[in-house]
Amino acid sequence: MPGGRLTLQERQQIAQGLGDGLAYAEIARGLGRPTSTVTREVMRNGGPTAYRADLAHRATERRTHRRRQVAPRGAQTPAPGHGRDVEAVREYEEMFTTLLMQQGLPKMMSRVLTCLYTTDAGSLTASELVRHLQVSPASVSKAVAFLESQGLIRRERGEGRRERYAVDDDVFYQSMIAAARSNTQLAAAARQGVGVLGPDTPAAIRLENIARFVDFVAESLIRAAEQAREVLHSKPETTSGGTDPRE
Repeated sequence: MPGGRLTLQERQQIAQGLGDGLAYAEIARGLGRPTSTVTREVMRNGGPTAYRADLAHRATERRTHRRRQVAPRGAQTPAPGHGRDVEAVREYEEMFTTLLMQQGLPKMMSRVLTCLYTTDAGSLTASELVRHLQVSPASVSKAVAFLESQGLIRRERGEGRRERYAVDDDVFYQSMIAAARSNTQLAAAARQGVGVLGPDTPAAIRLENIARFVDFVAESLIRAAEQAREVLHSKPETTSGGTDPRE
């Protein structure tokens, strides 16, 4: 039933398809569903290696139950602009949050960061985050402090005394550079081990090869990030349609 909610049987078919190594597009064709539906379903429920049909089905039922509960007057999140589908936006936010969590970011920090990424202004006040995420001010405050300490967001002065929390377009560039520098430190530590273990021993040869590999990757990453940095500040060209990475 394209457009309706996935059934448990369909989720079991998705799990079977993932186990067989099928691409999202192929699984979607077997279900008669859009590829985007299968992609969102998998990514918001553990990813291709951890997806389980029964857990995904129960999680969806819990989300549906929460949405049916009426929020207090004045606490409702404003509807998305630009004619966006409210349900599609919510599902995308859940998928992106799950992806950030798989990268190692805690859940609340992932939710706040996703909220900022998907806001046209790229910045929100603490009260706006509280309303959108339906969480306590303390939860937002803790998440914001962590994200700021990691250089993922910044504070800026808003109207009156209120602060706004914003994401920089350069955040992914800075993250790539930081990762490359971390790899460089790993290579240096590996080479230190070569001297300790003896240059001709099997363990030292292993460490030297690790150092050479990590050095190459780090240098390539820095070079690619520098070359592609302007992409973060450019306006994407309009295309007729996107291509799923697993099609």
